Amino acid sequence: MAFARPALRRTPELRFWKLLGSGHGFGPQPDFSRYALLTTWPSLEAARGFHALSPVMRRFRRRADETWTLYMCPIRAHGLWSGVNPFIPQDVETDTDGPLAILTRATIRWRALLRFWSHAHATERALDNAPGLLFAIGIGEVPIVRQATFSLWRDAAAAHAYAYRAIAHAEAIRRTRAEGWYAEELFARFVPISAEGSWDGVELLTAVTSRAGTLHRLNLSGV
Repeated sequence: MAFARPALRRTPELRFWKLLGSGHGFGPQPDFSRYALLTTWPSLEAARGFHALSPVMRRFRRRADETWTLYMCPIRAHGLWSGVNPFIPQDVETDTDGPLAILTRATIRWRALLRFWSHAHATERALDNAPGLLFAIGIGEVPIVRQATFSLWRDAAAAHAYAYRAIAHAEAIRRTRAEGWYAEELFARFVPISAEGSWDGVELLTAVTSRAGTLHRLNLSGV
């Protein structure tokens, strides 16, 4: 993954990108078999062209047993990632009655690391039992300090129910705000557009809808 950085910097139309590792659940233990590439594009055609033709993606696929790619359109985003918000919602019609994807990320202050990770397992257990959850993974730029979560939900109602009714999650959010755990954070919601490939042999998103606007792709590769 690290060797892809020079090529990604030279890729035309690529507006924002992050190479990400993953964890076993939402804990600090890394999973060295799964990696993610998050990219932001001006159009669906540009995103799909990169996925199909880029030498970076060809190298990833040669080394991967399995890949899953999700194309998404942002409907809500606030906060910063590396000093910018790369997921500005576009003025396009979106249908939120179907699946909803949520990305959260944060740079954790050193003084808050112990408190943050002490809540991670309780939050993960609550998420495992959340009705309507289709998929979730912990990802990050830097182990322990720069962390993110990505989840895919049956619909917005299921995501809202978890966010506001899960006691462990609500308590973690309360303490985050009260104690200032994060030096930088971002929260974004997306409407999934289409997906390619599989995760553990399962096609996670079966409904494929054509939409316009700025598109974001999360490519997760298992090796």
